[in-house]
Amino acid sequence: MIKTGKEIIENPIFIKIGAAADRLGLDAYVIGGYVRDAILGRDSKKDIDVVCIGSGIALAEEVAREFNLPEHQVSVFKNFGTAMLKVDDWDLEFVGARKESYQRDSRKPIVEEGSLEDDQNRRDFTINAMAVQLNLANWGKLLDPFDGLKDLESRILRTPLEPRITFSDDPLRMMRAIRFAAQLGFDIYPTTFEALQVENVRLEIISMERISEELNKIILCRKPSYGFLLLDACGILPIIFPEFVKLKGVDTEEGKGHKDNFYHTLQVLDNISQHTDDLWWRWAAILHDIAKPATKRFDPKKGWTFHGHEEMGARQVPAIFKRFKLPLNEKMKLVQKLVRLHLRPIALSKEEITDAALRRLLFEAGEELEALMTLCRADITSKNGDKVKRYLKNFDKVDEKLKEVEEKDSLRNFQPIISGEIIMQVFDIGPGKEIGLIKVAIREAILEGQVKNDLASAWEFMLEEGKKLGLSPKISLTDLA
Repeated sequence: MIKTGKEIIENPIFIKIGAAADRLGLDAYVIGGYVRDAILGRDSKKDIDVVCIGSGIALAEEVAREFNLPEHQVSVFKNFGTAMLKVDDWDLEFVGARKESYQRDSRKPIVEEGSLEDDQNRRDFTINAMAVQLNLANWGKLLDPFDGLKDLESRILRTPLEPRITFSDDPLRMMRAIRFAAQLGFDIYPTTFEALQVENVRLEIISMERISEELNKIILCRKPSYGFLLLDACGILPIIFPEFVKLKGVDTEEGKGHKDNFYHTLQVLDNISQHTDDLWWRWAAILHDIAKPATKRFDPKKGWTFHGHEEMGARQVPAIFKRFKLPLNEKMKLVQKLVRLHLRPIALSKEEITDAALRRLLFEAGEELEALMTLCRADITSKNGDKVKRYLKNFDKVDEKLKEVEEKDSLRNFQPIISGEIIMQVFDIGPGKEIGLIKVAIREAILEGQVKNDLASAWEFMLEEGKKLGLSPKISLTDLA
């Protein structure tokens, strides 16, 4: 059932905002996302946008007094004519109604004071242009000049004014259009979608940070593939993410084809999104096959192969993150590791599982094992439901074996008991390549199950490796202890 204006502003916070506005003689309205989400019955972020006819800063300061908040809790941005304050869990933003005009080479508008109608005209979409009055005389009056309510009922996204002008003025609105459609599951109105196709080149004036911010919100949707398909259909995806578009298409040789890796990747992204809201796990799904176009080869006996795409894809991750202005820290390294390892559990599920292979996987995946296994399960896509069930059942066996080996050997994030410092002390040598060679040999022996990861077991092995390099021990095991 559609809520009335008064139902939208049932929150007691609006009574105090309205009282403050009445004292100042200002018409005040809650507008935008809060109104939209309240009508949809959707869990809203704790953001409330209030527009008034007059000074938004003065209204914010009066509202702070209404809530007995100290003056310093009002954040004022004079250049933008806005002010913000926090009340309980709510972030309130106040602005005076304004009208905007744009120059072709910038998305920063020339701003003038305006009426409520001017302010609603400048909004991006009809569903974000609805306002509810907070003054006592017109308490709860819904002002909806562009039939946003009707568009909500029809699940349609369209612009209040001519869409080409709307998108040309502020091209970021094109990314927002796709994001809102994906978040809400709405269709984009035909003339609005046509404008996206025509004006998409205008995105060149938008910073990559802002584009990435919207793209990440699309990725975090319940079904992110819808957003990616819209981005592709309107021609934005090739502009912002050409590597992803290269996954498209199926080649055929000698009657043998391969799956379309574009649609496969979108299915993997949707699959993993059913199990995690972690943005970086989802990015790993997006990039797991990103190097398949570059590694695609046809073998008459085997058909199409993509040998080494996991390693090449991992090497591409930093450059893609850098271009999108995504963090180049442990988040990027997580995605890189998942891309590099994503075939390993799948290979284990198809063959006889050895403890050595499981140890190596535990060691290399470390704390990211859960993320890796989640990605690998998501990567099982087929139109043959029985085939998917069979693969997932094999994965259950891999999971069980991993738990058994982990419980027995405690190998996740393990460090060999014998460190470089111990090796130098035993053989009385300084840093050098010999230390690295011995450390690697010990690690491999532990992973292969030849040596237990305790000092007594690894001691003799270390001495043997040292002997191969012409080294002799200077102290005994008891001296070390």
